[in-house]
Amino acid sequence: MLFPAPHTPRVILPEHWFAGYIFDLDGTLVDSMPLHFRAWRQALQDAGVDNSVFDWNDFLAHGGMAAVDIVKDLNRKHNLSMPPEKIAHAKRSLYADFINREKLPVISETVGLVHELRHRGIPYAIGTGSAIAGARQTLQAADLQHLFPIIVTPEDVEHGKPAPDIFLRAAELMCVPARDCVVFEDADPGMQAAAAAGMHSVRVLPLPSC
Repeated sequence: MLFPAPHTPRVILPEHWFAGYIFDLDGTLVDSMPLHFRAWRQALQDAGVDNSVFDWNDFLAHGGMAAVDIVKDLNRKHNLSMPPEKIAHAKRSLYADFINREKLPVISETVGLVHELRHRGIPYAIGTGSAIAGARQTLQAADLQHLFPIIVTPEDVEHGKPAPDIFLRAAELMCVPARDCVVFEDADPGMQAAAAAGMHSVRVLPLPSC
């Protein structure tokens, strides 16, 4: 896993403009990943599961996936029998509690680009693995809630990331062909989803290990 050196930009912006832009949320627009990780660790610990099954690198490897799908994947890989909906709900509740107590920092390169897109009238959207309630809480905590009229989550499609459904739905709502869209992502499942959708992609580098 690559991490940015001090003072190194988290993302290198494309040199030309695209017809539509799709942004993942956590770790791409907002530095919320450490709080998500804390919530996962607490939820797993409360369920009696050893935290060794989900370290920081495991967490990053699941970035962008729906919480229920993450629990199912952990069950499969570690021969566990956690109830996916229950654990996902516990994780979401813990995360909501965390962000109610602190303001989330934004990633300046991507948020600056969103402001420029808004100024130019170029369509853009969020395509996130978070549930809509959590996405809105994250945007509120980062004071970005006024910027995003289009938010697509796993609740809006049949399959979450790494399937392309979320990004294809975002392109549809923007009225932009998939081939003319670019996706900004920080995690492998999202990059795979962009490729499956036939879209261009740009990697946003993650924070160092927590």
